Amino acid sequence: MGSKKNVDKTVEETKIKVVEVETEVKAEGEVAEIAVAKKPAKAKKVRGKKYRAVRSKLEKAKLYPVAEAVELVKKLSYTKFVGSVEAHVVIREIGDNVGLALPHSTGKTVKVTIVDAKVLEEIEAGNVDGFGILVAHPEFMGKLAKFARVLGPKGLMPNPKNGTLTPNPELKKKELEAGKFMLKSEKKAPLMHLIIGKTDMKSSELVENVEALVKALKGRILKLSLAPSMGPGIKVLIEESEE
Repeated sequence: MGSKKNVDKTVEETKIKVVEVETEVKAEGEVAEIAVAKKPAKAKKVRGKKYRAVRSKLEKAKLYPVAEAVELVKKLSYTKFVGSVEAHVVIREIGDNVGLALPHSTGKTVKVTIVDAKVLEEIEAGNVDGFGILVAHPEFMGKLAKFARVLGPKGLMPNPKNGTLTPNPELKKKELEAGKFMLKSEKKAPLMHLIIGKTDMKSSELVENVEALVKALKGRILKLSLAPSMGPGIKVLIEESEE
């Protein structure tokens, strides 16, 4: 009998301890809920005085014709150096891409190398950092395949989709060096970003570069804005030609 009473007492004490633990956890949970409820909201990004000053010169909802937008980008840039002119595009579909050749140089130079026996030796030795873009004839694809793990992550693997694996690598090299490139959307959003020139370029040249972009993406653009390296974005009125 005494033994049974001791067991019952132990069980009851255990129950009491369990209740106490549950109460403590509940109390802690309540404290945590209160703490979360009182957590201050994330502060909004505060723009600098220079940005706000130039931003005030724009009409928020207005879509500016290309020529006017270009003039505003140059005027509202507040860098002490020659800044870039950026184009930001909202397109209809994620994963879209297009080949684009701007009529006027953006100031960016591209180093293009055609794959041959000597280049293969360089790759095998691990010397790949000096390459900008690799272009190859299909006959070299079998030899390049074993270096896919090295070239792939660096974006150097010749590919028929972007034209870097081609029966005429000399022509492709000439096109790329002249400024032709593949413009792609972001992987998870229907957005494209590119530099179309510098703020010290002639306005007419910047306008022609923007018009070339619009023409290449005909029927696929939902929104387009131009912006300097430092300064506000200017919404652009898209006027597609009937060509």
